[in-house]
Amino acid sequence: MEAGILWQTRSPTPSLPRQPRGCKIKYHSPAILAVLTRAPDNNMTGVTEKRKASNRTDKLAGLTKKTIYNDSWFAELAINYLSQQFQDATGLRNSKRGYESLAQTATDTWQKFSPIQQHGLVLQSLNRAIPRLILNMIKIMLPESTFKREYFAAFTTLFFAWLVGPSEVRESEFNGKKEKNVVHIKKCRFLEETNCVGMCTNLCKIPSQTFIKHSLGMPVDMVPNFDDMSCEMIFGQEPPVITEDPAFKQPCYKLCNNSSHPHISTCSCIFNSTICFGLMNKTNTSNLAADWPYVDQKNF
Repeated sequence: MEAGILWQTRSPTPSLPRQPRGCKIKYHSPAILAVLTRAPDNNMTGVTEKRKASNRTDKLAGLTKKTIYNDSWFAELAINYLSQQFQDATGLRNSKRGYESLAQTATDTWQKFSPIQQHGLVLQSLNRAIPRLILNMIKIMLPESTFKREYFAAFTTLFFAWLVGPSEVRESEFNGKKEKNVVHIKKCRFLEETNCVGMCTNLCKIPSQTFIKHSLGMPVDMVPNFDDMSCEMIFGQEPPVITEDPAFKQPCYKLCNNSSHPHISTCSCIFNSTICFGLMNKTNTSNLAADWPYVDQKNF
């Protein structure tokens, strides 16, 4: 009975031994013998490498992911009209509609004609698409000036998104002054659809530069960026000589849609052609129609 009472009244925590009065207990911090650290995670290196690889492939993923366009009725009308003019010039037909039809005609042209012929066929298509009277009026009534360069840049951005994709006007320095004469195409629709460097340079860059300069009186340098598929159109700036143009030294994409067609990173047939240099440098083109039947001489 006494043992039970003592057990119930006993403190659950053990009491310290009594110290003599006047004696203070001294507490000492324990000495640090070792520091325990977390064992290195062998997976962390792998995670870091994966992150780096992911960053490197982010740009590639953006290129392989195809842009979806919801073309308006005006865009569809313009695309089908240009595609029809291109088919009429080349004599090549296909049953596709919309931008796919335009891209298919471009692909067929690239596979069946030489680069020189490709330039001429595109020029012929553009001259068919726009009445000569309108071209002459623009060329005569709008001499090259700051207004014309900025007007061309703004007009291209507003009315040609259906052809090249979304774009914006950017500022550059021209003759020591700031001008809004540059069109930055964020991701070229034509290059994305065809996925071919050769088609970009031979079916877009060269003929477009030639057409805008000689038919509209405006020099323009088109500078494609094949890494991100963007492009810049610099109005008022003469393009470099083809032999020195970086665009013609670019190898084609590994996933090119025309891998079966032999590609050339530099068009040697163009370098030795007085026809092409005549078009780009306004030299004598009196024999152009005879040497190059795909171009109407009177347009130059």
